[in-house]
Amino acid sequence: MRIFAHVSWLFATIIIFISLSTMIIFFKIIPRPYGPKMAAWMIRLFTFYSVDIEGEEDPEAQMFILNHQSDLDIGIMESVSKKDLAWVAKKELFDTPFFGLALKLPEDIAVERESKSSLIKLLRDAKDRLDKGRTIVIFPEGTRSSSGKMLPFKSGAKTIADKFALRVQPIVLMQTAKYYNIKKFYYKPGRVKLIYLESFIADRSDENWLNNLRTKMQKVYDDELANNPRHR
Repeated sequence: MRIFAHVSWLFATIIIFISLSTMIIFFKIIPRPYGPKMAAWMIRLFTFYSVDIEGEEDPEAQMFILNHQSDLDIGIMESVSKKDLAWVAKKELFDTPFFGLALKLPEDIAVERESKSSLIKLLRDAKDRLDKGRTIVIFPEGTRSSSGKMLPFKSGAKTIADKFALRVQPIVLMQTAKYYNIKKFYYKPGRVKLIYLESFIADRSDENWLNNLRTKMQKVYDDELANNPRHR
């Protein structure tokens, strides 16, 4: 069974590589935002996973905040949302061969941690994407966590949302690392679940809204896990 999971992981990884390559090659001739969405749907169809959706996407949402467990998470969101998404990711990813190009071409947003000048650039880039009608998407944990417990949320999401008084919609992804885990070289097809929570307007006077949001998202995750044995 473990060998089969490793073979499946290799197959899924090749599909991801081919899908991103296709997006890169045809990016200039495919109108925005269909390049990333085409790649996302290729991955979803040819790796045989499906997505159950609970709740509804807010068409007025200007920022999505998601928990992060797996490299599938971006593809899941791109295939589900109709919006033109601008992903916030650490600068090191933009500097990696191949994958960095897949981030640069759609004009996603690079953030350099522990840099004041990068914060100014982050806000400038976020405003540029918002002015173009795009929706900011951020993993506030800053990295993957497959333990089922969300890591502390970093302040970048709050900084952007507070600055521009954005309408924020939280989204909980369930157990995506159970299906694709790059650290364990593991993949299996299955049904993942995405839960839309109610959106809200960021209030800079509330210093704790991001921490409170993490608590709320964790509760939604824990309740879903407890009430749906399929996720275990």
